[in-house]
Amino acid sequence: MSPASSRLFEEAKSTIFAVLFVFVSTTAIAQPFYVPSGSMEPTIQIGDGLLGSKYPYGYSRYSMPFALGPHSDTRLFGKNPKRGDVVIFRLPRDPGVVYVKRLIGLPGDTIRMEDGRLIINGQMVPVRPAGTAKVENSDGSSVTAARFMETLPGGVDHVIVKLDGTGPLDNTPEFTVPKGHFFMMGDNRDNSLDSRVPAEEGGVGFVPAENIVARGDVVVGSYDFLNASAMWNWVSAIRWGRFFHTIA
Repeated sequence: MSPASSRLFEEAKSTIFAVLFVFVSTTAIAQPFYVPSGSMEPTIQIGDGLLGSKYPYGYSRYSMPFALGPHSDTRLFGKNPKRGDVVIFRLPRDPGVVYVKRLIGLPGDTIRMEDGRLIINGQMVPVRPAGTAKVENSDGSSVTAARFMETLPGGVDHVIVKLDGTGPLDNTPEFTVPKGHFFMMGDNRDNSLDSRVPAEEGGVGFVPAENIVARGDVVVGSYDFLNASAMWNWVSAIRWGRFFHTIA
């Protein structure tokens, strides 16, 4: 092999190895995701970039790039996500769309809302007032919402916000989570299209285990793009305080 051919071979080999490394790392370890909506405010803000860990839940075809792999009701090296986890998943009625919500209901659980309060397996989930929080609207404006700490069965504490005491999803029928499925809700309870709305009505419905992609672990960066239309606002729209912010 001539020196020129040898050099081309080494460059090609390096490129192949780089591509394989990216493919393996985004398949087996973690993957970045971008959040364009406010359904998980204040935990996750519009414009946050998340890093989702794939290995905690095992793997399915939706953990693979381009959803490669066969359909299966089980996950390779699978572990069930825990109640209270922030979960990244493919929308069941349109797997090309990625959502992020909090896991509220496990298989076999009954879930319903009554006057804005979450009831799991017949027990009202305790909440306590925690001041107020600013939440951003889709037009870039913000409003003040009541902030609460909610304690899920098992002891996970997390923040929710309420904009309205009598929102359209504050009273629901009772849902029973099927085997191999999960019930997801947004922390911004009055502004979240989630499992409270059945898939046939344009909502999320129950999420199959196969559709779970990753656990949301950390905000790696954040940019308030809704308020950065003018050039002089581009730098100030970077939310430096949210870089490497742990999701809880």
